[in-house]
Amino acid sequence: MYSRYERVRRGLLDFGHGVHSSVLNIHRREFLRTGLTGFSALTLSELYRLRAQAAEPASGNTAVILVWLRGGASHLDTFDPKPDAPSEFRGPYAPIDTATPGIQISELLPRLATLSDRFALLRSVAHTGGGHPAGSLQVLGGDPDRQDKVKPVYPDWMTIANYLRHDPKQTIPNYVAINPVDRYDSFTIAGSTYLGPSYGAFKVIGDPSRPNFEIPNIGLATDKQGRLQQRLDLKGALDRLQRSVDQSGVVDAVDKFESQALNLLTSPTARRAFDLSKETDAVRDRYGRNQWGQQCLIARRLVEAGVEIIATEFDGPLCGRVANWDDHAVNHHVFDAVKFRAPFFDQAISALIEDVYARNLNKRVLVVVTGEFGRTPRISYVASSGGGVASGAVGTVQPGRDHWPRANTMLFAGGGIETGQVIGATDARGEDPVDRRVGPGDFLATIYRHLGIDYERVAIPNFSGRPVPLLSDGKAISELAG
Repeated sequence: MYSRYERVRRGLLDFGHGVHSSVLNIHRREFLRTGLTGFSALTLSELYRLRAQAAEPASGNTAVILVWLRGGASHLDTFDPKPDAPSEFRGPYAPIDTATPGIQISELLPRLATLSDRFALLRSVAHTGGGHPAGSLQVLGGDPDRQDKVKPVYPDWMTIANYLRHDPKQTIPNYVAINPVDRYDSFTIAGSTYLGPSYGAFKVIGDPSRPNFEIPNIGLATDKQGRLQQRLDLKGALDRLQRSVDQSGVVDAVDKFESQALNLLTSPTARRAFDLSKETDAVRDRYGRNQWGQQCLIARRLVEAGVEIIATEFDGPLCGRVANWDDHAVNHHVFDAVKFRAPFFDQAISALIEDVYARNLNKRVLVVVTGEFGRTPRISYVASSGGGVASGAVGTVQPGRDHWPRANTMLFAGGGIETGQVIGATDARGEDPVDRRVGPGDFLATIYRHLGIDYERVAIPNFSGRPVPLLSDGKAISELAG
């Protein structure tokens, strides 16, 4: 049986003539058993119509906030400590008890320790993507290929959810990326691929903790909206003339972009949602007056405003010298790096979780914290390539941890799930899962289930119009059922 990537590449996902739905409600096993006969490619206009049919919002008002740790955090030095491991594996930080008997996490995360009854830890995530691009593509898009790619073959789960739940009448984007999860150096690790850019994220760039931070093209002043409307009326008349001769559907596609842009320009809801000045100083201080804290605060404000998919990336100066969690010894002194960034991380995530529960969002909003993989349990020692925050001077031999897709821990909060629990376990050294091993497909299925998306039956046409199932494998994690 070919992998999903191979089936797409070889064109084996043809589904027969006369397909007239871009969301095919066919059980995954039935889909894979179906005859692999070809069918003529759909026209562009047909594809746009199919996408419109697929865009009917799912029932409910559930949402997901993804906090992405670009580069991969050390599971041993955060949520899966191994105090009894040999010295060549064990870090210098002791585990501490949490509010939940029997659950311990790193002493560097004291705020989160007091909130353990409001989150669950999944300690047994494993996959085969050893490079940053491959690991990210597996976790974010379910691509089973272990090789790095310059750009994704499959759309990420955020774009898929936006595509399936998009409401054209909504006056605020349904998918917002605050410091976007989209690139790792020269590699693209997430994107809309065959769903098209109109379902990609509305991107918020910059540091929201800065006094002069603002988001352009949000909430145009009232006195300018009249002039804008006059121009749009004239343009609309010309567009109607063009549409009368357009047979390709391109005009309809352009209309989607323009409609979204107009909503943002004229929406007071959008303007308020992104305006952090509406929060008290005490609230902003509680999240942390830094980039990560204010990113999480914007995320909370957005879900309250009705946004359903939010992704925010924790990287930049708060990570240390190389601005990410990639704690090879050549980049960082791993233990100095973890200690440096832990207070910002601990404060931002704990404040977000607190507010999700305090503001009665915990049934519909699922918070997920993860990166592409964990770090090597065995500590390596290599000379630093440069001095700076959390790194010794050039040539200084320092400890590091390398890529480790064989084990990782994810944090889940809200979403109506059973909290105060640990799911799965790794061995005494933190090298491999020994209980309840789960993969990217299981993680993605869990996200889709929360959003009301039938991951076993839904398939979406690719560029050639051939339907591709959302997942090639995986089952929603029962312990995280909402």
